[in-house]
Amino acid sequence: MKVKTIVILKGITHKNESQIAIQFPYDTKIIHLIKTIKGATWSRSLKTWYLLQSKDNLNTLIKLLRENNISVRNLIQLPHQSKKIDKTIPETYEKTLKRKRYSKNTIKVYTSFLHQFIHFLDPKTIEEASDNDVRNFQDHLIHKRKVAISTQNQAINAIKFYFEQILQKDRKTYYIERPKKPKQLPKVLSENQIFAILKHSDNLKHKFILALLYSSGLRISELLSLRKEDILYDKNLIFVRSGKGNKDRVTIFAEHMKKLHHLYLDEFKPNYWLIEGINRKQYSSSSVSKILKRAALKAGITQNVTPHMLRHSFATHMLEQGIDLRYIQNILGHGSSKTTEIYTRVSSKSLAKIKSPLDTFLDNKEL
Repeated sequence: MKVKTIVILKGITHKNESQIAIQFPYDTKIIHLIKTIKGATWSRSLKTWYLLQSKDNLNTLIKLLRENNISVRNLIQLPHQSKKIDKTIPETYEKTLKRKRYSKNTIKVYTSFLHQFIHFLDPKTIEEASDNDVRNFQDHLIHKRKVAISTQNQAINAIKFYFEQILQKDRKTYYIERPKKPKQLPKVLSENQIFAILKHSDNLKHKFILALLYSSGLRISELLSLRKEDILYDKNLIFVRSGKGNKDRVTIFAEHMKKLHHLYLDEFKPNYWLIEGINRKQYSSSSVSKILKRAALKAGITQNVTPHMLRHSFATHMLEQGIDLRYIQNILGHGSSKTTEIYTRVSSKSLAKIKSPLDTFLDNKEL
């Protein structure tokens, strides 16, 4: 006799939010039912289905399962709230970001952090938030979430944008001491390592992506936003639309990329975006990161290699070839020459050419 499956509903915290964990032995029927619920997600790390914890979601889930003769054991007790808090992000927030021409990625990051901040404030509303609430949220990000300084800065910017642009608050009423970024040198791969990575990219599409990313010094967001017509083939240039800071620019298109480009177009026939994913939509940044890591491991490179390291390597190798910093600045789309100057501190070849004063005055002499 087959034992009847029981679905257990537990309260958990995941991604900084209260969730309903939906636990049961593997059952295709139950999986199919759960997939019909909006917001239901599978967590690889927790190995469970989960849904944002709310009274409506819990009732919907229990009703659906029981209507399909599935036993439910509910271990969740929702707290009674005297005041209902609206945890949704006002539409005006995203609309204002779009109107001010913020990139898709920045809008996604900002709305995510504002959503986290709204949940962190509960039972307060964001309109009631104080300076101290913002500082406590920062402490939470630093000590509990262990986020990087750049991530902390993004969170501050997201909250500041809401206060200043949506609530029209005076900046002085919520001054936040911003963290200073440590002065770290960019991580760079050698020319031999770049060559090895490209050689170990067996898939034509993957090879084209990585070669283009390195050879033109592109940011990953810029690569994924390229359209077919942005390759100015006869001029050996690439037109970069709305790069960082929403600025257009051109960068170089390597001569050796032309054959690869032809082969890529012939085989994959992109329609609109130069690099297309499933259903001809934009390729994802996570996919690029995965193919790069895979190629690096095949090439015997054990360090953590990221797409941005290819851009750093491009800039450093250009400098080592003797290309003027001003040209490199323009190609990379840096607003300030100081940003580009950091590569002078990375290039070991440039340092090797500098002669010590000791060598200068000891020429033809001995100590």
